[in-house]
Amino acid sequence: MSDDAILDINRVMEILPHRYPFLLIDRVLDYKVGESLRALKNVSVNEPFFQGHFPIRPVFPGVLILEAIAQASAILASLSFEEDPGENIIFLFAGIDNARFKRPVEPGDQLLLEVQPTHYKRKIWKYAGKATVDGVLAAETSIIFTYRNY
Repeated sequence: MSDDAILDINRVMEILPHRYPFLLIDRVLDYKVGESLRALKNVSVNEPFFQGHFPIRPVFPGVLILEAIAQASAILASLSFEEDPGENIIFLFAGIDNARFKRPVEPGDQLLLEVQPTHYKRKIWKYAGKATVDGVLAAETSIIFTYRNY
């Protein structure tokens, strides 16, 4: 994919309504409309949840890995709209299937998120997603979501 396809944090924030501390995508590395997207989450020890998860051995919460996959999926869905849905849309979780965690994610890791659509029908998407660190699978899941105007 060309450099045109790379989305920096400013473009990510134009697409997603999330903000600190819940914006979990730092950059989109590449994407192909309607087919796939790869994004990056830099995991920093300065993130607030590490104070309690866990103070002695910080581990990135699995639920936030799933949320990062969902956010990457929402970005690809947004970029793939055939018609302009208008401004003020929000993507909403509708379900999650087959979530599996394979390795802990720790401060200093770079979480590579890869998503691809598997099904779409009447404003409901299903995406397959995985998160890796240094090429090693950390988590995988299927995300189901929809959108609404607000």
